[in-house]
Amino acid sequence: MSDSPAAASVPQPPRTQLPTDRELVMRVMPMPADANGNGDIFGGWIMAQVDLAGAVLPMRIARGRIATVAVNEFIFKQAVSVGDLLSFYGKVLRVGNTSVTVHVEVYAERNPADPHIVKVTEATLTYVAIDRQGQPRPIPKDPPA
Repeated sequence: MSDSPAAASVPQPPRTQLPTDRELVMRVMPMPADANGNGDIFGGWIMAQVDLAGAVLPMRIARGRIATVAVNEFIFKQAVSVGDLLSFYGKVLRVGNTSVTVHVEVYAERNPADPHIVKVTEATLTYVAIDRQGQPRPIPKDPPA
C-alpha cells in the first residue's frame, strides 16, 4: 500500500436505495425520441409519466374512472437521460369524499455495470373520482378487496 495522499480512500456518500415504504406503481425506460436537443429527457414527458403513475393508487381506491384535478407540486431534481430505468413510487396522502391526493417519487437507475440510483423527480397530485358524465362522484367508503 502506498502512503501517498492520492492513495487515501475518499469517503463516498451513501448510495441512494429504492424506497421500501411506498408502492412501486410503474417502471419505464425513456428512449431517444423522448429527448430534447440537449440529450435530456423532456420535462413534459416525465410529467406525463408521473400523471400516469400517480393515477394507479387513486384508481384502485375510487374503483373506477378518475381525472387529474391538480398538480399541487412538481420538482425536477436531476436531469433524466436516455437509458435511465425510471421507477415511480406512490403514496396516498389523503382520501376525501371525491378526491385522492398522492405523492409520487421518481428514481433513476443508472449505469447497469455499476448501478447508481438517484431521485430525479417528485410530485404531489390530486385526482377526482368521476361518473360517466365526467361529474365528481363519491369514493366508496369500504376498502377495495
